[in-house]
Amino acid sequence: MDPIRNPYAPGAGQRPPELAGRDEQLATFDVVLQRVAKGRPERSLILTGLRGVGKTVLLNALRGQAVRARWGTGKFEARPDQALRRPIAAALHVAVRELGHSHAEQVDHVLGVVKSFAQRETGAGAKLRDRWNPGIDVPAVPGRADSGDIEIDLVELLTDVGGLAADLGRGVAVFIDEMQDLGPEDVSALCAACHEISQSSLPVIVVGAGLPHLPAVLSASKSYSERLFRYARIDRLDREAATAALTVPAEEEDAAYESGALEEMYAVTGGYPYFIQAYGKEVWDVAPGTPITRADVLVAIPRAEAELAVGFFGSRFERATPAERDYLRSMAEVSVVGRADGLVELDSVATADVAKALGKQPQSLSPARDALLKKGLIYSTERGRVAFTVPHFGRYLREHPS
Repeated sequence: MDPIRNPYAPGAGQRPPELAGRDEQLATFDVVLQRVAKGRPERSLILTGLRGVGKTVLLNALRGQAVRARWGTGKFEARPDQALRRPIAAALHVAVRELGHSHAEQVDHVLGVVKSFAQRETGAGAKLRDRWNPGIDVPAVPGRADSGDIEIDLVELLTDVGGLAADLGRGVAVFIDEMQDLGPEDVSALCAACHEISQSSLPVIVVGAGLPHLPAVLSASKSYSERLFRYARIDRLDREAATAALTVPAEEEDAAYESGALEEMYAVTGGYPYFIQAYGKEVWDVAPGTPITRADVLVAIPRAEAELAVGFFGSRFERATPAERDYLRSMAEVSVVGRADGLVELDSVATADVAKALGKQPQSLSPARDALLKKGLIYSTERGRVAFTVPHFGRYLREHPS
């Protein structure tokens, strides 16, 4: 098959040629956009799921819907080492510009508030040369969103931005990727601001994406977060959607799959969108012609696995220290249990079982476990149990023991 015409896109956050299996989320968000623009009450949205299920892709698709609805939008990726002020100020700066409000004086005032909010991070007494310049030409508005209390300031900022959008009968949406990496104070402020904005019926929503434990992070910050957000679990694709993700792009290039090839592809990818793209790309490159057969898939599997071992699994494993790697390998081993119908891999494992396998006390492994949690390689499914954030990571570790 011609590699130049290969339709598959195994990139981080890169939209696949066929966004299969996400129609429900897209339709729901379209309703949210219309309701918020009409002043109807709606909750902000939180997408959760493992790595490789397409959260970032879906987040970008939802932003595209908002842009087409002529909303103001901004997006940023949260990082553990970065406070909320700068990235959300930059995102809202973009959103205000996208709105295209015709009254320059009102726009300049709101941009001045954004600037005031952003520069407060360096402290009220900081010298001019030490203040961060967010790229806003208008002067900062003193006394608005610059108290130094992130919760108060964020409410004031979103209130002003939301008022600008309300004038136009549209809305503003802030998209936050890797939302679980926000600091506790920033999570609390964001929840409080969303709560206040929803009570004021202002057309501002937050759309966040993060790992499966993100709802627990939000709940630990504000108890009412369970009612504040609409949660959507993004999981692997079912057989029909996975087939569409493979066949629709192929058909556009005048190619097809035999049924046996599709069965093998679903078995090896598990329906995870990133794996579908990664294996699909290799299958296309090795197949001599159409239709693509099961034999072609079998030839491509080692090539795809070698690529994933370096770029998807290996790069994450290399981030771990020796002690953390021992913990990960022990998790991989104890996750496989024997049952009447054969070996089964558990979705999560008990931390006590990991400690037992390593011959250590659970307390002594707390530093390694906590570091892995912070690095986003594992997450806590419930008290005393952990799981990998990356699908098939346990299988990779068992197949690569050294």
